[in-house]
Amino acid sequence: MEGTVQQGTVQIDEAGLERLIPHFYARVRADDQLGPVFNDIVDDWPDHLEKLVAFWSSVMLTSGRYKGNPVMAHARHHSRMTPELFTRWLELWAQVTDRAVLSTAPGGWCGPRTRLIGASRTAAARPASPSRTCGR
Repeated sequence: MEGTVQQGTVQIDEAGLERLIPHFYARVRADDQLGPVFNDIVDDWPDHLEKLVAFWSSVMLTSGRYKGNPVMAHARHHSRMTPELFTRWLELWAQVTDRAVLSTAPGGWCGPRTRLIGASRTAAARPASPSRTCGR
């Protein structure tokens, strides 16, 4: 499997993300539910993995490496990435990070930030209402 990671071997740093993210997305690509969606959408996996590592570096390490707009980048795929599939993505993320990340990592390293991203994704997918657009 691409990006194989041994249990408890990933540090929370750039090198760790460069190992963890390809490993995680290899699992996504092989997943019966997620694989067909991701493999159909992503044309250039090496390029996409570079962007993903930069994104997670910005989220987890506050590196500022990612310069894109993930909400806009994923908006066109909203109809394919159902809430059930996103739940499956979160389950895989938890499995991979719980297993791979060193036990000396700060508690809850992945969970809270991932849930925040999920909440942002859900909010961005909802149609705008007057109360959301006017800030009232």
